[in-house]
Amino acid sequence: MKIALAVVGVVLVLVLLVAGLVGASYVNSRNTMVAKNEAIKQDWSQVDVVMQRRADLIPNLVATVKGYSVHEEKVMDDIASARANLLGAKTPADKIAANGQLDGALGRLLLLTENYPDLKADKNFMALQDELAGTENRIAVERRRYNEAIQDYNTYIGQFPNSIYAGWAGFQRNNDYFAATEAAREVPKVDFSTPKQ
Repeated sequence: MKIALAVVGVVLVLVLLVAGLVGASYVNSRNTMVAKNEAIKQDWSQVDVVMQRRADLIPNLVATVKGYSVHEEKVMDDIASARANLLGAKTPADKIAANGQLDGALGRLLLLTENYPDLKADKNFMALQDELAGTENRIAVERRRYNEAIQDYNTYIGQFPNSIYAGWAGFQRNNDYFAATEAAREVPKVDFSTPKQ
């Protein structure tokens, strides 16, 4: 009888020890998942800040171009629409889609400079174009950081036993990667014909 009680006691201690280890592992993994998820949110906010900065530069750029290209209303309307969509987007996925639309519209705007040589020489336009280029570089850096944070999070919650703990805690894969749009993959068409007057 004493041996049976001793065996039950040892088994109970082992069960409690295993349960304690699993519990500690779960708490540690859950805390790491929370931290990685917050890193994604913080990195997204940085992307959002630089996209907002670009959106703030656009009205000045458009106003400068309008002075030279009064016949290019379609491009100006596309930019205004794309900017409004970006500023009105709420989720990262919506903002990523709106950013792609804005990329395409801005590309068409910048191609107009080929038709207006005086515009290329305008100091305001050149300064705005330089600022826009710097902002585009910042967007690229922040997008990379954001995508790396998502990859780090997805890798972590996909590994065993974290995948089990993620299911228990309600953490799911994040698939909101910031990828190049179809418009960004297209080669721009440059027209070197006679400039419009």
